[in-house]
Amino acid sequence: MSDAMEKALRFTRIRLENWRNFRHVEIDLQGRVFLVGPNASGKSNFLDAFRFLRDIARHPGFQQAVWLRGGVSRLRNFSAPEDSDVAVAVSIGSDDQPDLWQYEVRFREDPAGRPVLTAERVRREGFEMNRPDGDDRQDPARLTQTALEQVSLNKDFREIAEFLSRVFYLHVVPQLVREPERSAGRSADPFGGDFLEQVADLPPDLLQERLNWVTGVLQAAVPQLQKFDVQRDGRGQAHLRAQYRPSGRWQTEEDFSDGTLRLFGLLWAHLSQPAGPLILEEPELSLHPEVVSRLGQVFALMSQEGQVLLSTHSPDLLRDEGIGLDEVLLLLPGDQGTDVRSAASFPEIVALLEGDVPLADAVLPQTSPQGVEQFVRRAGH
Repeated sequence: MSDAMEKALRFTRIRLENWRNFRHVEIDLQGRVFLVGPNASGKSNFLDAFRFLRDIARHPGFQQAVWLRGGVSRLRNFSAPEDSDVAVAVSIGSDDQPDLWQYEVRFREDPAGRPVLTAERVRREGFEMNRPDGDDRQDPARLTQTALEQVSLNKDFREIAEFLSRVFYLHVVPQLVREPERSAGRSADPFGGDFLEQVADLPPDLLQERLNWVTGVLQAAVPQLQKFDVQRDGRGQAHLRAQYRPSGRWQTEEDFSDGTLRLFGLLWAHLSQPAGPLILEEPELSLHPEVVSRLGQVFALMSQEGQVLLSTHSPDLLRDEGIGLDEVLLLLPGDQGTDVRSAASFPEIVALLEGDVPLADAVLPQTSPQGVEQFVRRAGH
């Protein structure tokens, strides 16, 4: 597959069955995806389905991916029967070929409490794989592993494994970045525990090139910023430093605001994105509204390298006039779990936009928690 084709691949559809908040969801996905919903509606759990597939595709694979999430019982939807399957299915393709590949994994617990496959399916024009197959029936232990994670079995659909392995998640938590012993016992921590070690471990020329680029971008938001560099202290621990005009004073990450660290992490994620889907959670946190209002354009640039899927509560982010209705997914909690619908499927939202109501003002009221008007009154008692 050519580099150009690899970059064009993205998730075009997802189906979830009994996955955490979602009893049954099936929804199309665009190159940018903005998830909007009330607290505890399942935005993080929806995004985690893509990380789950990535974890299957990478070593150590299916078993560890399930156990890291607390086992099958923790993954299964609360309203689903205890013996029901959990399923994650995706279509992978491009604008021209949205169903180039289809992959599905279904699983439950065996009597010993181990996660086991009940089905694994791969489809492409001219190719199909369905498990369990004859070999699985003769040796049921094979169903503790997906074919996706096994080089000896995925030869005919390795493109899927390679694509899924490029799913990239980074949600820099400033408090973790600032911890004195942040990197101890951590490797590729998606929350930034070893973020500065990841930065410092780059080859010097590449590190300087990226620091220069981030500096140039951040100077638009922080004009007094002069430059960044990375140094190690006497214990060998990496520190990010920034020099500010006009005093020439240096600050380390311990002195940075949460917003500076989050924005640095966001830009670094863009540079580190391995031509695959990038997953972000509430990237607007701690950022000035004027910066947030331009993030949509930044994500449009990122989506040229790979799909961007993110959750947000920010009206400032959704005020970007370039965001399409089919790019916004609304999460709507119900008695049997959370439903997911495209903003384009709401006639009232379409009507409001036709009346020149901003997207944020049309969408966010649809996800307002029921009874939120009682919040202040109850807080007073």
